[in-house]
Amino acid sequence: MVSDVYLFIFNISISVENEMMMLILIILHWLIALLLSPFLLGVISKVKAFFAGRVGPSLFQPYYDLSKLFQKSAVYSQTTTWVFRAAPVVALASALLLVLVIPLGGLDAPLKFQGDIFLVAYILALARFFMIAASFDTGFSMEAMGASREAFFACLSELVLFMNFITLALLTRSISLSQMIGADSPLSWSHLGPTLLLVVASLFVVLLAENCRIPIDDPDTHLELTMIHEVMILDHSGVDLAYMTYAAALKFLIFATVLVPILSGWTGVFIKDMSIYITGLLGLAIVVGIVESSMARLRLNRVRNLLLIAFVLAFFGFIVTMWRG
Repeated sequence: MVSDVYLFIFNISISVENEMMMLILIILHWLIALLLSPFLLGVISKVKAFFAGRVGPSLFQPYYDLSKLFQKSAVYSQTTTWVFRAAPVVALASALLLVLVIPLGGLDAPLKFQGDIFLVAYILALARFFMIAASFDTGFSMEAMGASREAFFACLSELVLFMNFITLALLTRSISLSQMIGADSPLSWSHLGPTLLLVVASLFVVLLAENCRIPIDDPDTHLELTMIHEVMILDHSGVDLAYMTYAAALKFLIFATVLVPILSGWTGVFIKDMSIYITGLLGLAIVVGIVESSMARLRLNRVRNLLLIAFVLAFFGFIVTMWRG
Protein backbone atom coordinates (compact mmCIF):
# COMPACT_ATOMS: atom_id res chain seq x y z
CA MET A 1 0.00 0.00 0.00
CA VAL A 2 2.76 2.43 0.98
CA SER A 3 4.83 1.44 -2.04
CA ASP A 4 1.89 2.12 -4.33
CA VAL A 5 1.50 5.60 -2.83
CA TYR A 6 5.22 6.32 -3.31
CA LEU A 7 5.01 5.07 -6.91
CA PHE A 8 1.98 7.29 -7.56
CA ILE A 9 3.74 10.35 -6.12
CA PHE A 10 6.88 9.55 -8.15
CA ASN A 11 4.88 9.32 -11.39
CA ILE A 12 3.19 12.63 -10.62
CA SER A 13 6.56 14.32 -9.99
CA ILE A 14 7.94 12.95 -13.26
CA SER A 15 4.86 14.19 -15.13
CA VAL A 16 5.14 17.66 -13.55
CA GLU A 17 8.84 17.82 -14.40
CA ASN A 18 8.17 16.87 -18.03
CA GLU A 19 5.46 19.51 -18.29
CA MET A 20 7.80 22.13 -16.84
CA MET A 21 10.53 21.20 -19.31
CA MET A 22 8.03 21.42 -22.17
CA LEU A 23 6.86 24.84 -20.99
CA ILE A 24 10.45 26.08 -20.75
CA LEU A 25 11.17 24.76 -24.26
CA ILE A 26 8.10 26.55 -25.66
CA ILE A 27 9.07 29.82 -23.97
CA LEU A 28 12.64 29.55 -25.30
CA HIS A 29 11.38 28.96 -28.84
CA TRP A 30 9.11 31.98 -28.69
CA LEU A 31 11.75 34.22 -27.11
CA ILE A 32 14.37 33.32 -29.72
CA ALA A 33 11.93 33.79 -32.60
CA LEU A 34 10.37 37.03 -31.32
CA LEU A 35 13.71 38.63 -30.50
CA LEU A 36 15.62 37.50 -33.58
CA SER A 37 13.08 37.76 -36.42
CA PRO A 38 12.87 41.60 -36.63
CA PHE A 39 16.66 41.81 -36.54
CA LEU A 40 16.88 39.76 -39.75
CA LEU A 41 14.72 42.33 -41.53
CA GLY A 42 17.04 45.04 -40.20
CA VAL A 43 20.03 43.19 -41.64
CA ILE A 44 18.37 42.99 -45.07
CA SER A 45 17.63 46.74 -45.04
CA LYS A 46 21.22 47.50 -43.97
CA VAL A 47 22.69 45.38 -46.76
CA LYS A 48 20.44 47.06 -49.34
CA ALA A 49 21.49 50.48 -48.04
CA PHE A 50 25.16 49.49 -48.26
CA PHE A 51 24.86 48.51 -51.92
CA ALA A 52 22.96 51.73 -52.61
CA GLY A 53 25.79 53.79 -51.10
CA ARG A 54 23.72 54.95 -48.12
CA VAL A 55 24.11 54.60 -44.37
CA GLY A 56 20.60 53.26 -44.11
CA PRO A 57 18.41 52.71 -41.06
CA SER A 58 19.64 51.13 -37.86
CA LEU A 59 19.70 47.36 -37.53
CA PHE A 60 17.16 47.81 -34.75
CA GLN A 61 14.78 49.97 -36.82
CA PRO A 62 12.20 47.13 -37.15
CA TYR A 63 11.98 47.01 -33.35
CA TYR A 64 11.33 50.77 -33.22
CA ASP A 65 8.67 50.49 -35.92
CA LEU A 66 6.92 47.63 -34.14
CA SER A 67 7.06 49.52 -30.85
CA LYS A 68 5.35 52.55 -32.42
CA LEU A 69 2.68 50.42 -34.07
CA PHE A 70 1.88 48.58 -30.84
CA GLN A 71 1.25 51.93 -29.17
CA LYS A 72 -1.32 52.98 -31.79
CA SER A 73 -4.93 51.90 -32.01
CA ALA A 74 -6.36 50.33 -35.13
CA VAL A 75 -8.84 52.10 -37.40
CA TYR A 76 -11.63 50.07 -39.02
CA SER A 77 -13.82 50.86 -41.98
CA GLN A 78 -17.58 50.59 -41.64
CA THR A 79 -17.65 48.08 -44.49
CA THR A 80 -15.42 45.51 -42.73
CA THR A 81 -16.60 42.63 -40.58
CA TRP A 82 -15.04 40.45 -37.87
CA VAL A 83 -12.93 38.73 -40.55
CA PHE A 84 -10.88 41.88 -41.07
CA ARG A 85 -10.18 42.15 -37.32
CA ALA A 86 -9.42 38.46 -36.91
CA ALA A 87 -6.90 38.20 -39.76
CA PRO A 88 -3.95 39.91 -37.97
CA VAL A 89 -4.46 37.83 -34.83
CA VAL A 90 -4.70 34.60 -36.83
CA ALA A 91 -1.58 35.51 -38.84
CA LEU A 92 0.51 36.13 -35.71
CA ALA A 93 -0.90 33.12 -33.85
CA SER A 94 -0.20 30.87 -36.86
CA ALA A 95 3.40 32.10 -37.04
CA LEU A 96 3.91 31.50 -33.31
CA LEU A 97 2.46 28.00 -33.66
CA LEU A 98 4.75 27.24 -36.60
CA VAL A 99 7.75 28.23 -34.48
CA LEU A 100 6.89 25.37 -32.11
CA VAL A 101 6.93 22.77 -34.90
CA ILE A 102 10.41 23.64 -36.19
CA PRO A 103 13.64 22.92 -34.26
CA LEU A 104 15.65 26.08 -33.63
CA GLY A 105 19.35 25.36 -33.65
CA GLY A 106 20.11 22.86 -30.91
CA LEU A 107 16.60 23.09 -29.43
CA ASP A 108 14.15 20.32 -30.20
CA ALA A 109 10.73 21.28 -31.52
CA PRO A 110 8.14 21.23 -28.70
CA LEU A 111 5.52 19.90 -31.14
CA LYS A 112 7.02 17.04 -33.09
CA PHE A 113 5.38 13.93 -34.47
CA GLN A 114 5.35 11.89 -37.65
CA GLY A 115 3.47 13.87 -40.27
CA ASP A 116 3.95 17.32 -38.74
CA ILE A 117 4.94 18.61 -42.20
CA PHE A 118 1.24 18.45 -43.07
CA LEU A 119 0.46 20.54 -39.99
CA VAL A 120 2.94 23.13 -41.26
CA ALA A 121 1.18 23.27 -44.62
CA TYR A 122 -2.26 23.64 -43.03
CA ILE A 123 -1.11 26.39 -40.66
CA LEU A 124 0.40 28.34 -43.56
CA ALA A 125 -2.83 27.87 -45.51
CA LEU A 126 -4.94 29.02 -42.56
CA ALA A 127 -2.99 32.27 -42.17
CA ARG A 128 -3.09 32.90 -45.91
CA PHE A 129 -6.83 32.21 -46.08
CA PHE A 130 -7.62 34.79 -43.40
CA MET A 131 -5.37 37.38 -45.00
CA ILE A 132 -7.03 36.87 -48.38
CA ALA A 133 -10.48 36.95 -46.81
CA ALA A 134 -9.62 40.18 -44.98
CA SER A 135 -8.48 41.70 -48.27
CA PHE A 136 -11.82 40.97 -49.89
CA ASP A 137 -13.62 42.14 -46.75
CA THR A 138 -12.48 45.74 -47.26
CA GLY A 139 -14.25 46.08 -50.58
CA PHE A 140 -11.12 47.70 -52.08
CA SER A 141 -10.46 46.36 -55.59
CA MET A 142 -6.68 46.81 -55.33
CA GLU A 143 -6.50 44.60 -52.23
CA ALA A 144 -8.65 41.98 -53.92
CA MET A 145 -6.28 42.03 -56.90
CA GLY A 146 -3.32 41.50 -54.59
CA ALA A 147 -5.16 38.67 -52.84
CA SER A 148 -5.78 36.89 -56.15
CA ARG A 149 -2.08 37.15 -56.99
CA GLU A 150 -1.18 35.85 -53.53
CA ALA A 151 -3.47 32.85 -53.96
CA PHE A 152 -2.12 32.01 -57.42
CA PHE A 153 1.56 32.25 -56.52
CA ALA A 154 0.94 30.39 -53.24
CA CYS A 155 -0.36 27.39 -55.20
CA LEU A 156 2.94 27.21 -57.06
CA SER A 157 5.21 27.83 -54.07
CA GLU A 158 3.40 25.24 -51.93
CA LEU A 159 3.88 22.71 -54.71
CA VAL A 160 7.62 23.38 -54.67
CA LEU A 161 7.70 23.21 -50.88
CA PHE A 162 5.98 19.84 -50.78
CA MET A 163 8.21 18.43 -53.50
CA ASN A 164 11.22 19.34 -51.38
CA PHE A 165 9.56 17.86 -48.30
CA ILE A 166 9.09 14.60 -50.21
CA THR A 167 12.79 14.57 -51.14
CA LEU A 168 13.87 15.26 -47.55
CA ALA A 169 11.46 12.61 -46.30
CA LEU A 170 13.05 10.04 -48.62
CA LEU A 171 16.55 11.05 -47.52
CA THR A 172 15.78 10.93 -43.80
CA ARG A 173 13.14 8.15 -43.84
CA SER A 174 10.83 10.41 -41.86
CA ILE A 175 7.92 12.80 -42.40
CA SER A 176 8.70 14.86 -39.32
CA LEU A 177 10.53 18.18 -39.60
CA SER A 178 12.41 17.45 -36.39
CA GLN A 179 14.11 14.51 -38.09
CA MET A 180 14.38 16.15 -41.51
CA ILE A 181 16.26 19.22 -40.31
CA GLY A 182 16.88 18.48 -36.62
CA ALA A 183 20.15 17.74 -34.85
CA ASP A 184 19.79 14.02 -35.62
CA SER A 185 19.40 14.62 -39.35
CA PRO A 186 21.71 12.30 -41.35
CA LEU A 187 22.04 14.70 -44.30
CA SER A 188 25.60 14.96 -45.54
CA TRP A 189 26.90 17.12 -48.38
CA SER A 190 29.73 14.68 -49.08
CA HIS A 191 27.23 11.96 -50.04
CA LEU A 192 24.14 13.95 -51.05
CA GLY A 193 25.70 17.08 -52.55
CA PRO A 194 23.80 17.23 -55.89
CA THR A 195 20.44 16.50 -54.27
CA LEU A 196 20.91 18.99 -51.45
CA LEU A 197 22.07 21.65 -53.89
CA LEU A 198 18.83 21.30 -55.86
CA VAL A 199 16.78 21.34 -52.66
CA VAL A 200 18.53 24.45 -51.33
CA ALA A 201 18.14 26.34 -54.62
CA SER A 202 14.42 25.61 -54.90
CA LEU A 203 13.76 26.28 -51.20
CA PHE A 204 15.52 29.63 -51.50
CA VAL A 205 13.10 30.62 -54.27
CA VAL A 206 10.23 29.51 -52.01
CA LEU A 207 11.64 31.67 -49.22
CA LEU A 208 11.63 34.70 -51.52
CA ALA A 209 8.13 33.94 -52.80
CA GLU A 210 6.49 33.19 -49.46
CA ASN A 211 8.00 36.30 -47.89
CA CYS A 212 7.28 38.51 -50.92
CA ARG A 213 10.86 39.58 -51.45
CA ILE A 214 12.51 40.76 -54.67
CA PRO A 215 12.35 39.49 -57.43
CA ILE A 216 8.87 38.19 -56.54
CA ASP A 217 7.57 41.30 -54.83
CA ASP A 218 9.00 44.53 -53.45
CA PRO A 219 8.15 45.07 -49.75
CA ASP A 220 9.15 48.74 -50.01
CA THR A 221 7.01 49.72 -52.99
CA HIS A 222 3.95 51.96 -52.78
CA LEU A 223 2.48 51.32 -56.21
CA GLU A 224 -0.69 49.27 -55.67
CA LEU A 225 -0.78 47.95 -59.24
CA THR A 226 2.46 45.99 -58.80
CA MET A 227 2.18 44.91 -55.16
CA ILE A 228 1.19 41.46 -53.94
CA HIS A 229 1.48 41.16 -50.17
CA GLU A 230 1.81 44.81 -49.25
CA VAL A 231 -1.37 45.83 -51.06
CA MET A 232 -3.29 43.24 -49.03
CA ILE A 233 -2.53 45.03 -45.76
CA LEU A 234 -3.01 48.64 -46.89
CA ASP A 235 -6.15 49.09 -44.76
CA HIS A 236 -4.61 47.62 -41.62
CA SER A 237 -3.23 50.07 -39.08
CA GLY A 238 -1.98 50.38 -35.54
CA VAL A 239 -1.69 47.23 -33.49
CA ASP A 240 -3.23 45.12 -36.28
CA LEU A 241 -0.46 46.21 -38.65
CA ALA A 242 2.06 45.39 -35.92
CA TYR A 243 0.66 41.86 -35.69
CA MET A 244 0.97 41.36 -39.44
CA THR A 245 4.45 42.87 -39.58
CA TYR A 246 5.62 40.63 -36.75
CA ALA A 247 3.99 37.63 -38.43
CA ALA A 248 5.86 38.41 -41.66
CA ALA A 249 9.16 38.64 -39.76
CA LEU A 250 8.47 35.31 -38.04
CA LYS A 251 7.59 33.72 -41.36
CA PHE A 252 10.94 34.77 -42.81
CA LEU A 253 12.71 33.26 -39.81
CA ILE A 254 10.74 30.02 -40.15
CA PHE A 255 11.65 29.49 -43.81
CA ALA A 256 15.26 30.46 -43.11
CA THR A 257 15.27 27.93 -40.24
CA VAL A 258 14.36 25.19 -42.71
CA LEU A 259 17.28 26.15 -44.97
CA VAL A 260 20.06 26.61 -42.39
CA PRO A 261 20.31 22.94 -41.21
CA ILE A 262 20.45 21.72 -44.80
CA LEU A 263 23.28 24.11 -45.58
CA SER A 264 25.36 23.62 -42.44
CA GLY A 265 24.21 20.61 -40.43
CA TRP A 266 24.55 20.23 -36.67
CA THR A 267 27.38 19.16 -34.37
CA GLY A 268 25.35 17.83 -31.44
CA VAL A 269 26.79 20.48 -29.09
CA PHE A 270 24.12 22.97 -28.03
CA ILE A 271 26.29 26.12 -27.97
CA LYS A 272 27.93 25.31 -31.31
CA ASP A 273 24.60 24.48 -32.91
CA MET A 274 23.03 27.73 -31.73
CA SER A 275 26.06 29.65 -33.03
CA ILE A 276 25.75 27.90 -36.39
CA TYR A 277 22.01 28.58 -36.44
CA ILE A 278 22.29 32.32 -35.72
CA THR A 279 25.21 32.70 -38.12
CA GLY A 280 23.26 30.88 -40.82
CA LEU A 281 20.22 33.11 -40.32
CA LEU A 282 22.34 36.24 -40.59
CA GLY A 283 24.07 34.82 -43.66
CA LEU A 284 20.75 34.13 -45.37
CA ALA A 285 19.54 37.64 -44.52
CA ILE A 286 22.70 39.07 -46.10
CA VAL A 287 22.20 36.92 -49.22
CA VAL A 288 18.59 38.09 -49.53
CA GLY A 289 19.80 41.68 -49.20
CA ILE A 290 22.38 41.11 -51.95
CA VAL A 291 19.75 39.53 -54.21
CA GLU A 292 17.39 42.46 -53.69
CA SER A 293 20.21 44.93 -54.39
CA SER A 294 21.38 43.25 -57.58
CA MET A 295 18.07 42.26 -59.17
CA ALA A 296 14.99 44.10 -60.33
CA ARG A 297 11.50 42.99 -59.56
CA LEU A 298 10.14 40.57 -62.15
CA ARG A 299 7.03 41.19 -64.16
CA LEU A 300 4.05 39.44 -62.66
CA ASN A 301 3.69 37.14 -65.68
CA ARG A 302 7.29 36.01 -65.15
CA VAL A 303 6.99 35.24 -61.46
CA ARG A 304 5.22 32.00 -62.28
CA ASN A 305 8.11 31.06 -64.56
CA LEU A 306 10.56 31.46 -61.69
CA LEU A 307 8.38 29.30 -59.44
CA LEU A 308 8.08 26.68 -62.17
CA ILE A 309 11.88 26.64 -62.47
CA ALA A 310 12.03 26.10 -58.71
CA PHE A 311 9.60 23.20 -59.09
CA VAL A 312 11.76 21.67 -61.83
CA LEU A 313 14.80 21.91 -59.53
CA ALA A 314 12.86 20.27 -56.71
CA PHE A 315 11.56 17.57 -59.07
CA PHE A 316 15.09 16.78 -60.29
CA GLY A 317 16.16 16.53 -56.65
CA PHE A 318 13.39 13.98 -56.17
CA ILE A 319 14.49 12.05 -59.28
CA VAL A 320 18.12 11.98 -58.14
CA THR A 321 17.03 10.75 -54.71
CA MET A 322 14.94 7.93 -56.27
CA TRP A 323 17.80 7.03 -58.62
CA ARG A 324 20.23 6.72 -55.72
CA GLY A 325 17.76 4.43 -54.04
